[in-house]
Amino acid sequence: MSFVPDPVGAPRRTPAGVTVLRWAAILFALLAGGGATAIFLQYSAAKGLTPFAVISAVFLLLSTTWLAWGATLGLAGLVPTRPRPVPRGDLAGRLAILVPVYNEEPAGTFARIAAMDASLRRAAPGFEAHFAILSDTRAEDLAAEERRWFARLLKDTGGEGRMFYRRRKENTGRKAGNIEDFFRQSGAAYDYALILDADSLMEGDLVVEMVRRMEGDPTLGLLQSLPKIIRAQSRFGRAMQFAASFYSPVFARGLARLQGRTGPFWGHNAMVRTRAFAGCCGLPVLSGPPPFGGHILSHDYVEAALLARGGWTVRLDVDLEGSFEEGPDNLVEHAKRDRRWCQGNLQHARLLPAPGLPGWNRFVFLQGILAYVAPLFWAGFVISTLGDAVTAPPPDYFPDPHQFFPVFPSDETAKAIGLAIGIFGLLIMPKLLILLGALISGRARGFGGATSAISTLADLALSSVMAPILMAYQTRSVCQVLLGLDGGWPANRRGGAELTLGEAWAACRFVVLWGLAGLVAARIWTPDLMIWLLPVLLPMILSPAIISLTSRGRVGAVFATPTETSRPDVAALHDAVLARWHPVDANATGDPTDGDQAAPASEPAGEPMRV
Repeated sequence: MSFVPDPVGAPRRTPAGVTVLRWAAILFALLAGGGATAIFLQYSAAKGLTPFAVISAVFLLLSTTWLAWGATLGLAGLVPTRPRPVPRGDLAGRLAILVPVYNEEPAGTFARIAAMDASLRRAAPGFEAHFAILSDTRAEDLAAEERRWFARLLKDTGGEGRMFYRRRKENTGRKAGNIEDFFRQSGAAYDYALILDADSLMEGDLVVEMVRRMEGDPTLGLLQSLPKIIRAQSRFGRAMQFAASFYSPVFARGLARLQGRTGPFWGHNAMVRTRAFAGCCGLPVLSGPPPFGGHILSHDYVEAALLARGGWTVRLDVDLEGSFEEGPDNLVEHAKRDRRWCQGNLQHARLLPAPGLPGWNRFVFLQGILAYVAPLFWAGFVISTLGDAVTAPPPDYFPDPHQFFPVFPSDETAKAIGLAIGIFGLLIMPKLLILLGALISGRARGFGGATSAISTLADLALSSVMAPILMAYQTRSVCQVLLGLDGGWPANRRGGAELTLGEAWAACRFVVLWGLAGLVAARIWTPDLMIWLLPVLLPMILSPAIISLTSRGRVGAVFATPTETSRPDVAALHDAVLARWHPVDANATGDPTDGDQAAPASEPAGEPMRV
């Protein structure tokens, strides 16, 4: 095994262009937030500035600044980048493809491995990659199914000697601990490791391209691809799938430009250099109990920061095509996953003062925290605005008892309308500019041509309706974490996502109650503000119907994506494998694989690396 020399061992200097772009983005966000706050204060001062108005202004400053920061990512990514030059020739490095599984449906998972194996052998017939299925499944019956399907996988692919399965007796550290165990036991046998999720699919050509890019840059410690969502069936799922394919490449390009060499890691569909990962990414166990103590839940951004601290480049290459994943098909499943991310991101507050981290990585931790705290800012703004309306004294048209004519307050309606339009513009402007760019460049053809405009408008409408519901879920999640409640790591539910009205009610009745309470309070104390609050309160009250309806099947050609009009090759291979595997005779799969077998099954050459 050939190792590259160690990098400098300290964070690398940030290019001047990246630094300028970062400060420009921060300045834009601060100016947008400050401008909105100044307009609000002028509006409030016309009727008398109260303590509640000042509190509302603070919440508006925080909320609008965060909203503007999100808009800067889209604006920074509007201009396409040039393709990166990649060296050609024989592939010298050895690759392990890691597939962590946790209580997943095994047939689909192992079929994805078979499909990626076939795609990789087509792309590079002489290149051998090993697959390691790293099981943390807790249910014994499901583990037995995994072993049976693994035997079928070996038989179907001829993968003996290059496909390995092991199940941990204890899932210490969850996914991060599962991967760490692999690096401890077997990492020294490989130059690179491609880290996937159980629902990941990647084209063989892309895997080869990522290996070439790793070999072309000896300082590259992690290369992150941009996964696109496929196979969504429901209205909610297809809206997310459209957004991931249509908007995300632009926002991700802006993110990559701002982060430079200290890029993101999203925990899957990324390739790491084993020497770099094993040498830098041993995660600490935080003192105290969960949710703020214990094992690090959102490990990926922490591992990216540790690689950057070690002097390695962490990079997101948006031009890499052929990376796919599946997403939740209803809002409830999305909220369950988001609850785990919320806890993991808030836990990063413990890591902000960690020694040696690049400043930008600390800022990334802060962004992750704000992503979940921001809904509380909006809720605080609404509540304090209501408080201001309730406690404000009646207007005094004769402040001077000796004056003859009344003094009427100036009409500040134009400022209020302008403020609302400006905030709404920050939400929709990046998406409309992305649509315009797609229509001009021809990229929109893959999304139905002119239909992409309808899809964009439908996405904006659906996002506006679902935003108050998601805000309620995120607000509850943050409150639960702050109260010390551990959300754990619930297994993902894939497929069968349609929810009845009763199931939706059971999952979101607290949202309905919050919405009704807000409506009653507004009706009693601030009837003049009812028209402004209805766009927030009505979706919350109707959330069971919204969640149930959006969990059902597609409607027409809205939210069309290129992966639907032209199915990816690896997805077609996956479908072919599943069609060949079903139905399967349980007695025809051979002997089950030993559940305690290590991955790889045979001890690799060389001393195992220690984290």
